[in-house]
Amino acid sequence: MTARTPARAGEPLAPTVPDAFAPDLLRAAFEAATEAMLLCAAGEHTVLLANEEARRLVPGLHAGQDLHAMPLPALSQATTDGSDSFRCEYQGRCVYGMRRELDDGHYAWFLRDHTEESEREAALEVERSRTAFLAEAGRRLSASLHVRRCARTTVELAVAQLADAAVVVLPPSRRNSAWTRLVPDRAPEEGTLREDLLTDVPGLVEALGGFPPIPSRWLDASQIPGWLFPADLGPIGALLVTPLPGNAEPAGALILARRGANATFSPEDELLARVFAARAGAAISAAMLYREQVDTTAVLQADLLPPTLPEPDGFELTGSYQAAREALRIGGDFYDVFGPAGDSTDTVIALGDVCGTGPEAAVLTGKVRQTLRALRLVQAGPEAMLRVLNEALLQSSRQHRFVTMVVGSIKRAEHGRVRLELATGGHPAPLVLRNDGTVEEVPTSGTLIGVMRRTVVHPAEIELAPGELCLLYSDGLTEARGGPTGVEQYGEARLRAALRECQGMPGVATVERIRQLVSDWVNGGNKDDIAMLAVRAPARPPLSLRGGGVPNASPFVVAARGGDRRTRARS
Repeated sequence: MTARTPARAGEPLAPTVPDAFAPDLLRAAFEAATEAMLLCAAGEHTVLLANEEARRLVPGLHAGQDLHAMPLPALSQATTDGSDSFRCEYQGRCVYGMRRELDDGHYAWFLRDHTEESEREAALEVERSRTAFLAEAGRRLSASLHVRRCARTTVELAVAQLADAAVVVLPPSRRNSAWTRLVPDRAPEEGTLREDLLTDVPGLVEALGGFPPIPSRWLDASQIPGWLFPADLGPIGALLVTPLPGNAEPAGALILARRGANATFSPEDELLARVFAARAGAAISAAMLYREQVDTTAVLQADLLPPTLPEPDGFELTGSYQAAREALRIGGDFYDVFGPAGDSTDTVIALGDVCGTGPEAAVLTGKVRQTLRALRLVQAGPEAMLRVLNEALLQSSRQHRFVTMVVGSIKRAEHGRVRLELATGGHPAPLVLRNDGTVEEVPTSGTLIGVMRRTVVHPAEIELAPGELCLLYSDGLTEARGGPTGVEQYGEARLRAALRECQGMPGVATVERIRQLVSDWVNGGNKDDIAMLAVRAPARPPLSLRGGGVPNASPFVVAARGGDRRTRARS
């Protein structure tokens, strides 16, 4: 043996193996390498050495072969082209080759089996695609609370990623199920299906019942009814029926179909379909719940909204209501009209303001209106209505809520005049617009309703001559803040001035004029509920006599000259 020669600092160690043994050791190391390697002659492009891993990867490979005629065509092509690398599919394996120069007369090819890496990359790409699909599905499905739109989005997403055709079937309602279908080259279709036809589709009844999905391989696609898909879709090779989970109960079922005799749904496809169905079911269930809430709210609002005003003989009624929350449409202010009851021919009107705004105030508003309606049936007068209502509110569980209100009884008088008996409880007194343009306040007052056991009410009676108007309003009108500073109240003075400018106008025009002025004053800012109710005695057209003459004088002119007795308070 040769001894190791000491090396100087910075120099590599001298070899410890005799040169005579080097070829054998190198060949052994070459054979033992875990990476496939070919040692090639540069001039002839022939294989000098091929290790065991190379021979295993490329059967039939051996030393002495011409690289231009290798069992691995991609290697031969790379040699011909002078390429330094190649990638190919060979006998079901993914092979990657890389060439490295060794010296002027030799080079080596390193071959790698990238099958597992490629499979992992492909699986990762598939998973990324599925994740992106589910993210897109969640985004689109959560963008709407409309049941039909959610069902349409579901079939669109399903056809784009999961199947050739898709149908969403909703749970039966009144012995019919709504469905939404999408097939290639057609727009989404909608319709209804009789409940007894659901059994024609394999697995559909079970899916609508919330049972786990039946594997696709257990469903015979040839058994589907002809009405499920159009005939031009072609033969269905695979069918998958998946429930759409909802909130405590199924939101429907998703039917997926693939065309072709060899079509299948893999276990991964079925898993993706179930995950997608869970998201679609949650969206459809939320839309169904929202629709139920909207329908319920609409029913409740229909009874809480101001009523359609009647058109009684002898006087005009005009109302206006604006909720503080326009989207809610209801609030704490209200007005109502009760027609003649029993032997009474009077019409009773009421306008009130419940403490607060929004749903809670609207609920109490409904209670107050129903109480007034019941009192009207027993022919109670305005003063008695306020006293009984005060007792009713005090006995209610919500004693912290109170109401301000004005109640009036309207009856026709002689010569086109209208007589009103008005009573208020903590509410702004109504205003009267006379024919000469003056604005008067009705001398009535009273304590808040629902606060004290003993309520004090001072009613008043007024008469309206033809063309005159009495305006009932809530404090949201005078307390509306806006103007140049944005915080100044509209105030009673501006209301009186605006009402004065409406002299001679019909009731509809008067109320609309005031509403517009207040809206302009607020200019989109915060406001309270605003309610108005106007009672107007119809104006009589002036009479003219052919050839002149003196028009008929009103019998109330003298009374008006001697002192205005049309408004009088009652103790």
